[in-house]
Amino acid sequence: MTTLLEIKERIRGFCSKYEVYLVPVIKSILAFVTFFMIRSRLGYMTRINSMTLLIVLALSCALLPVNMIVVIAAVLVLLHLYSLSLAACAVCFLVMFVLFLLYFRLLPKKGYYAVLTPLAFIFQVPYVMPIVTGLLDDNPVSVLAMVCGGIMYYLLSGIAVNASAIAEMTEDDSIITKFAEVLNQFIGNREMIAMLAILVVAALIVWFIRRLAIDHAWTIAIATGCLLQFVLCLICDLQLKLPANMLFVFAAVLVSAAIGLILQFFFFNLDYTRTERVQFEDDEYYYYVKAVPKIYVANTEKKVQKFSGDDTPITRKELAQEMDIDENLLDF
Repeated sequence: MTTLLEIKERIRGFCSKYEVYLVPVIKSILAFVTFFMIRSRLGYMTRINSMTLLIVLALSCALLPVNMIVVIAAVLVLLHLYSLSLAACAVCFLVMFVLFLLYFRLLPKKGYYAVLTPLAFIFQVPYVMPIVTGLLDDNPVSVLAMVCGGIMYYLLSGIAVNASAIAEMTEDDSIITKFAEVLNQFIGNREMIAMLAILVVAALIVWFIRRLAIDHAWTIAIATGCLLQFVLCLICDLQLKLPANMLFVFAAVLVSAAIGLILQFFFFNLDYTRTERVQFEDDEYYYYVKAVPKIYVANTEKKVQKFSGDDTPITRKELAQEMDIDENLLDF
């Protein structure tokens, strides 16, 4: 355990020291993964599928706010959909417009959640997002950023799955007919509604429990959130007949729990065996305070002792005088 704590302190020290360099690198990597996933799942406009273009855009995001990743990703998506179908582009633009109004009005600083949620769905571990949001964010409204990301994932997934049918719509069909056809594929998605409801409920439960003044609040919140998501997915599978592999869901929930425990280790690692309760008062109130110390280890300080700062070789006479012995004893 001590070794893990030492590693944690070294990692935190490294991140604190080089934060000015690490944040741009992380944003660039996140942007590149996002743009690459858009290219791989859509990719209808070949002129913007160049890896060089994606790398340049990702590197530019290193110097820009994280919300620019959201904006650039939205532009790339609209360009790809325009190449596929004007109706699909129009539906996506309408949904994006509503979501952007909601997002930039209420959640202008939650860009990471909006970007990470679709990626979590793509990598089939969406259950990690309620754990992360509930543990790390003090504002429960932040779940809306997660919802925005989830809506965009299901919208684009529906368009990608039905791309052939959308592209084969004849010119005789009116634009309203095309628009309604694409929109119905999105609105009637019961899986999206059920999944987003599960994520929101789990995130709020995790947020509520981890704020309670109880021992092991974060551990209880992680366990409850993961168990709740699995049970709700099981209920949806049985009642709504949604396509879900429960064995895979269980594995994804375990991965989410592991990530939650890692976050707890770095951000909320407490020693409940040394809990102290303090009482004091002022003119108006009487206070009961519960203090739980954090677990940490002090960085080991290495002491280097320098025996001689002079590079000149010491003579036999000087050595004998320093050792307070007869010079002849050094003859050997």
